[in-house]
Amino acid sequence: MNFDVTKAVIPAAGLGTRFLPATKAIPKEMLPVVDRPAIQYVVEEAVHAGLDDILMVTGRNKTPLENHFDRVPALEAALKNRGDDKRLRAVRQASELADVHYLRQGSPLGLGHAVLRAEQHVGGKSFAVLLGDDIIENGGELMKAMIDVHRETGASVVAVQKVPEEQVSSYGVISPDAERSQKVPLADDGSWQALWVNGLVEKPRLKEAPSNLAIIGRYVLRSEVFQVLHETDPGRGGEIQLTDALQTMATRPDLGGVVALVFSGRRFDTGNKLDYLKANIEFAMVHPEIGSQVREWIREYSLQMDKLTDPDPLLN
Repeated sequence: MNFDVTKAVIPAAGLGTRFLPATKAIPKEMLPVVDRPAIQYVVEEAVHAGLDDILMVTGRNKTPLENHFDRVPALEAALKNRGDDKRLRAVRQASELADVHYLRQGSPLGLGHAVLRAEQHVGGKSFAVLLGDDIIENGGELMKAMIDVHRETGASVVAVQKVPEEQVSSYGVISPDAERSQKVPLADDGSWQALWVNGLVEKPRLKEAPSNLAIIGRYVLRSEVFQVLHETDPGRGGEIQLTDALQTMATRPDLGGVVALVFSGRRFDTGNKLDYLKANIEFAMVHPEIGSQVREWIREYSLQMDKLTDPDPLLN
């Protein structure tokens, strides 16, 4: 079988309730991280990994996503007339990144349902799924490695990351097969740890969690996942869980099984307020235009905060 991957699916139908009222009229994916909306980082990651055919599965009030990746002739003309070539390039970049398509999810029936909606667009080939909430440090390299492992093993591949025990109930968690994992071929220099998976559990209680390896929202899936999703009953929260479908695939050799690739870099869940703020600060600190100023401000502000929290020297 041909396990080349050229298409990516980005589910982006969530309501963004954790950021209300900011997301009352603006999709959460359009909240800026420094000077680009969060969703653009995800699209750029896909393109960096060689995925230039992208389907966004959206919902109501997501029109700004389509507008962002479309051309805006009037704005481009105004910038060109001003001679503002730098901003003109930035505006055009978003619309020239990839061939982006859009499809409404319709009913909000979970991640598995959102992926299932992509069946007609994807066809009978393997594809990638990138959740729009996660910004991955050097994420294109992670996705490239996942595609390489998929190509060499024929398995569906999920990205996982070690999380503190108190957080396992917030994620899908894998049960690694230690014996088989020694035999996973890696396409690169071996710097990635790959593990065969014999089970997956969606948001388990701590005492029931098979490991602390949590799925972080990057997948490379065989097209057979659609067949499995059609047969997957609603699970936790009354939603069709992608994790449940992957559990089935992990136990079916005829469906290729599932391999987890362990990611040890930085990841920002931009659907979480604290992680969103961290992403803005860290990306601002290395921004070519304002990075040095931001770093200086942080140093000065930290000194001010230290003085506020120091005990009164007169009491010593």
